[in-house]
Amino acid sequence: MKNTNRSLLILILGLLSAIGPFSIDMYLPGFPVIAQKLNTTVEYVAYSLSSFFIGVCVGQLLCGPLLDRFGRKRPLVIGLLLYIAASVACSFTTTADMLILFRFVQALGCCVAMVAPSAIVRDVFPVAENARIFSLLILILGVSPILAPTVGSFLVAAFGWASVFLVLAAVTALVLLLVVLRLPESKAADPSVSLRPAPIVRGFANVIREPQFATYAFAGAIAAAGLFAYLAGSPFVFMSLFGVSEQAYGWIFALIAAGLIGCSQLNNVILKKYTSAQVIRVVLITQASIGLVLAALTALQLLNLYSTIGLMFLFLSCQGFTFPNSAALAMAPFTSGAGSASALMGALQMAFGALASALVGILFNNTALPTAAIMSFCSLMGLMVLLFGNRRIRFQQRKADLEAQRLELIETL
Repeated sequence: MKNTNRSLLILILGLLSAIGPFSIDMYLPGFPVIAQKLNTTVEYVAYSLSSFFIGVCVGQLLCGPLLDRFGRKRPLVIGLLLYIAASVACSFTTTADMLILFRFVQALGCCVAMVAPSAIVRDVFPVAENARIFSLLILILGVSPILAPTVGSFLVAAFGWASVFLVLAAVTALVLLLVVLRLPESKAADPSVSLRPAPIVRGFANVIREPQFATYAFAGAIAAAGLFAYLAGSPFVFMSLFGVSEQAYGWIFALIAAGLIGCSQLNNVILKKYTSAQVIRVVLITQASIGLVLAALTALQLLNLYSTIGLMFLFLSCQGFTFPNSAALAMAPFTSGAGSASALMGALQMAFGALASALVGILFNNTALPTAAIMSFCSLMGLMVLLFGNRRIRFQQRKADLEAQRLELIETL
């Protein structure tokens, strides 16, 4: 692949990947205004975030087989069209329940843009390059949490909360145009891929039975759920509890996101000396330790605004290492069925993310403790899955090596 084509492909994949985070982050500063305009509470508005996560989770399981059956481009175009229509519908909603419903539909369209990039990376680039390519995608992806809350706060203040969804629809329309005109098809349609429920379930079962996929997909997804807990709880923690303005919240969000982006690019440098497996082990141990400190000091009410920002910055910076390495390691075993593997990996991330964000609302007690505790728990559980999963991978590898030696001995005799 020529460098120009390679760079353009990475840019398009990054823009597609950014649609989901923009859909999540851009309207967060508007939670208090949305609650006021729709005559509800901030906590109830947060359920529209959970419904988006659930929609993406369900949608990814559906679009994975579609990407393997019809190629990458056609489902992607249809998904983006659905996303644009649902975004416009969100802007005209008059009740919180309608917003929750349309956010679910919006997520169904968005999920293809979240699954397709991982599958295309696996189609086009060598396995050894995957972690570095994912890090580059995060560089583009990382612009969204820096720009989205700031742009969202400006739009809410200047034009009202509904303008956020109209801007999302307009920007996605431009991305759709780029996909139609410049994105090459990386995998031909495969009529042999069945869309019947039983074969789809068997396909996902085969994916999840792969020890390497199960270990790194679950560990990465559970650890990433701490980020979703932060997304759901941070509007209350910073704007309601600490009293910062919508604009200041946008800058805090951008600062914390900058740590995640910076670490994702530092990951490229570290990978020149260490393997992805080595990096993710150290990072999850570090993140779990920071999470325990955050939860303990929050429970003891020893944190102020600045120390809370500092600890959350360190905690979420670890995610810049976790995602590219867990994604690359989880996808590595697959040549065929990469669409289903990518969909299942994304669905796991959103399922645990939806659970974590919902728990923040369910456990709400007018303090920052539910957010901090759930963030800490997620990182700790992600580490536990990684440690136990690595034992299973080593056992399977030893078993495969012994079988290979046995067959070699039989051939020799």
